Amino acid sequence: MANTRSAFEASLDELGVTVTRTREAELTAAIEEAITEPAVGVALDERFGGETFSLAETPISVDPTPVELREATTGVTSADLGIGDYGSLVLTMTDEASELVSLFVEHHVAIIHEKDIQPDMDAAVAKLDERFNETGKSAIIATGPSATADMGALVKGAHGPRTVHVIVVEEGA
Repeated sequence: MANTRSAFEASLDELGVTVTRTREAELTAAIEEAITEPAVGVALDERFGGETFSLAETPISVDPTPVELREATTGVTSADLGIGDYGSLVLTMTDEASELVSLFVEHHVAIIHEKDIQPDMDAAVAKLDERFNETGKSAIIATGPSATADMGALVKGAHGPRTVHVIVVEEGA
């Protein structure tokens, strides 16, 4: 697991993504340090703390209005999987519109459990196949900040966040 996490973090570093490792007990503090207000988010699932992890103790608006979403600087979501050799995040679409929270902001903070980091694309696709056959959900695979060079020079933030910060929740913590 440590080698997979190290490869994931190295791939993220190459993409210019900030990485923070934390224990579950310090997750709220890590989130608060990673965000820039105003911030919006979606409730983190039961993988964080054995039940839905509440963002209520943070300055993050959960279930944001369209105005809050438009004015937000930071969006906070969980990531279902990390792909070690690419530094990619698998973001499952939710009823709470997590895709809007992760893609319509300048800064995306993604929280992932260390155990959900897969070594490569083949392992990630196998996991996704298993999960999505059960749930029928869909996901996007995001790799680093949004960037395009369609019209010449590289432009960051053209189709999504300009910056990404990944918080890895360490196992056994």
